[in-house]
Amino acid sequence: MNILVVMIPLSIMFLIGAGIAFFWAVEHDQFEDMDTPALLPLLDDQPASDEGHK
Repeated sequence: MNILVVMIPLSIMFLIGAGIAFFWAVEHDQFEDMDTPALLPLLDDQPASDEGHK
């Protein structure tokens, strides 16, 4: 039962930290563009230039 004295405040502090991290991410526009990052792997790579290869 003594472990509850440690685990309950620790879990509450973890919850507060997760809430702070979430609201920080929302305020700094981390969730602004949710579509483009998923499409980036599907785009073709830019062709390499042949300037240095002769």
